[in-house]
Amino acid sequence: MIQHEHKIKVALLSVISNSMLVLSKIVIGLAIGSVSVISEGIHSGVDLVASLIAWFAVRMVRLPADKRHPFGHGKFENMSGTIEALLIFLAAGWIMYAAIQKLIHPHPLATMGWGVLIMVVSSVINLVVSQLLFKVGRETQSVALQADAWHLRTDVYTSAGVMVGLLLIWLGKFICPGVYLDWIDPVAAMVVALMIIKAAYDLTIQSGRDLLDISLPAEEEAWIRDYITSLQPKVCAFHNLRTRKAGADRFMEVHIMVDGKMSVEESHRITGIMKTAIRGQFPGATVTIHVEPCPTCPS
Repeated sequence: MIQHEHKIKVALLSVISNSMLVLSKIVIGLAIGSVSVISEGIHSGVDLVASLIAWFAVRMVRLPADKRHPFGHGKFENMSGTIEALLIFLAAGWIMYAAIQKLIHPHPLATMGWGVLIMVVSSVINLVVSQLLFKVGRETQSVALQADAWHLRTDVYTSAGVMVGLLLIWLGKFICPGVYLDWIDPVAAMVVALMIIKAAYDLTIQSGRDLLDISLPAEEEAWIRDYITSLQPKVCAFHNLRTRKAGADRFMEVHIMVDGKMSVEESHRITGIMKTAIRGQFPGATVTIHVEPCPTCPS
């Protein structure tokens, strides 16, 4: 329960910080006529939507399993990540379109100091909040929080890129006053869009695989196999090991073979020991073990 409350508070912090950055970037971007700053405002707008989705998802996953959701609500986190990825793709498309339009129809930038300032502030805030999201997301194995963290971390890099672009234009006006350098602004926006697309692709792969019930990572399955093998000769063999993940929740199912003359009580005791050991390695895992007779086991 404490972990869930911590997740919700961190997700809410992301919502608040993104709300402030969206308003600041768009107002300053419109004031100085910078498409790259406005594009960063749109990017932060997507981050805000992503943060709201993440906040909703971490609130939902704490709900216990019920009649309609017997396996719990863990996949809300994976759905959150997938939706966030789609939103990033849409935002990247809009940014690319706006940048191309400014290249075709250029107009000079106004005072760029405010643009540089908001990019610095944005980078610092997003770096701090994303670091916190990564920390809590990894500790709680929250796909939604880690996806939100990637959103903000990408914003750190893109804000830095826009800031460098604006600084180059500003310095160029002093060093080469007759040279037109305002083209750097839309080009920087296009670089932002490409970085966002890369982040969206990575996020789609990460969140989508659990929606498709992909098996647990190879090293986790290897641990399970090695553990069951170590139970010989009580457990003669095993087969049909199946694993999957929904949010932070792991589900494992395996068939074990024991001496056909073993009592029900003894076989039940063995499965109890196995479940305790596996949950010790993977806290909160749902473990289902089927027991079958093995004629070749010694009496």
